[in-house]
Amino acid sequence: MSKPRLATIAYILKNHRDLLTKYLSFAVAVAILAATAAITTFAFASPTEQSPVQATRHGAGALIYGLDISNYEPLYDWNASPAKFGIIKATEGTSFRDASFARHWRELGKKGIVRGAYHYGHPRNNPIAEAEHFLSVVNSQPAKAGDLLVLDLETANGRSVAEVNAWAKTWLSYVKDKTGITPMFYSGWNFANKYGKGLSEYPLWVAHYSKAKGAITPPADWKSWAIHQYSEVPVDQNVSALTADQLRGLGRPTA
Repeated sequence: MSKPRLATIAYILKNHRDLLTKYLSFAVAVAILAATAAITTFAFASPTEQSPVQATRHGAGALIYGLDISNYEPLYDWNASPAKFGIIKATEGTSFRDASFARHWRELGKKGIVRGAYHYGHPRNNPIAEAEHFLSVVNSQPAKAGDLLVLDLETANGRSVAEVNAWAKTWLSYVKDKTGITPMFYSGWNFANKYGKGLSEYPLWVAHYSKAKGAITPPADWKSWAIHQYSEVPVDQNVSALTADQLRGLGRPTA
């Protein structure tokens, strides 16, 4: 083989070697980048870090189930109920007394679960008069430690935000002063958010039917909620983020 031919062959081989080296270097770089991306993705998708929704669902197992009942369900069978707490209507306005209150109160006492009584408020009336009417009915029944008292406020009766808010504060503080119990405040989420500013010292029971059980954030300036009413079918159904003993801790200190 002559020198010119050998030189050509050597030149060609050198070019192929250079191209192969560049190709291998590029392939290695791509592989490193892919591995880095996979590791990063795994790190951010670690199962130890949950989204807020996942965290809420994870904690849902700790919720306890309860009902609220009125004269619309006068013969409700509490013995057959899976409820761990029951809150029943006692009064409304300045004169209405729920005809089934005494029976429900008695049945809840027999069952031994957490029980409570609520008053449906009307801001068009005097808040003290409504509070006294509520207490007269509740106090006519035997009491137990842990009994809950609740203001149910769902209507403004044409009053302003400031007027409704002041009305609620007056009713709640009056009942607290007379009983030593800090009443709960019940309302729909939107109503509570609009009219409930400054009421965060009172435990919140909030209705929100478009959210899953316990998957709600507190309205207005509440930092937490005690009870979530998540459905009204076939009766008003609720869950509490508190244990039964913690719920009792919000109620009557002594019988």
